[in-house]
Amino acid sequence: MSNSQDPSKMSGQFHSMKGSVLEGAGNATGNQSWSQSGKEEHARGEAEYKAAQAQGYVEGVTDRAGGYKDSLVGAVTGDKSQQAAGNARNEKGQAQQEVNKPTTN
Repeated sequence: MSNSQDPSKMSGQFHSMKGSVLEGAGNATGNQSWSQSGKEEHARGEAEYKAAQAQGYVEGVTDRAGGYKDSLVGAVTGDKSQQAAGNARNEKGQAQQEVNKPTTN
């Protein structure tokens, strides 16, 4: 459930790249204002990307935990449907964590 205020990986990458281009143009032309503006936009883009990545990782943890619980309850009660749904949610959460695993730069 995201809204326009939530961090976005795509938006973060866009602003990071745009900032790098603007900074490069400023450096090439000697325009310090462009260079500084580009550095700032690049930093904001990187921060937004990392925030979206962290948010995705946390959502993956939540799905894994909820899925594990549903799977366990389904196994104990003999509800194969709940167990299967729990396993699927757990796997979805694991995949989401893998995609959003923090990187060190």
